[in-house]
Amino acid sequence: MDVKVSTPPESAGMIPEPRRKIYRYTFYFAAIYNTLWGLGVILFPATLLGLVNIQTDPIGILFWQCIGMFVGVFAIGYYFCALDPERYWPFILIATLGKIFGPIGFIYGWLYLDVLPGNLGLTILTNDLLWWPVFFAYLADVASRSGKKVKEANLHGRN
Repeated sequence: MDVKVSTPPESAGMIPEPRRKIYRYTFYFAAIYNTLWGLGVILFPATLLGLVNIQTDPIGILFWQCIGMFVGVFAIGYYFCALDPERYWPFILIATLGKIFGPIGFIYGWLYLDVLPGNLGLTILTNDLLWWPVFFAYLADVASRSGKKVKEANLHGRN
């Protein structure tokens, strides 16, 4: 007796297309933004530091350029996420954690330690907070789809 096991549709883990398109465009935009912001900070570190009244000594410039390098490197991850949002979701989880802890560190340095100027928070708005709605929605979508995929696999005899 042959027992035929049906397999779940390929789209079981796929994010529905209207939202998937939003995520893909957001990740492409994040890749472009991070590339430009990172290069700007690496090539012209004193410019932004001067705008927010942070002393531009050699050590401060070096640290700022390192931040620019980190931001720029994330552009590569965003690009891959834009190509295949379901496959590269762990990168967005890591990026989202950075977008949570970055503002926490800024608030700590600004309000508690009193070593960062408040107007540096403008970079927190554009580098972190601006992305929260789509990144959180994306992670919720991925988690929801992952749960459905696991349930369907269990229903079809796969563990």
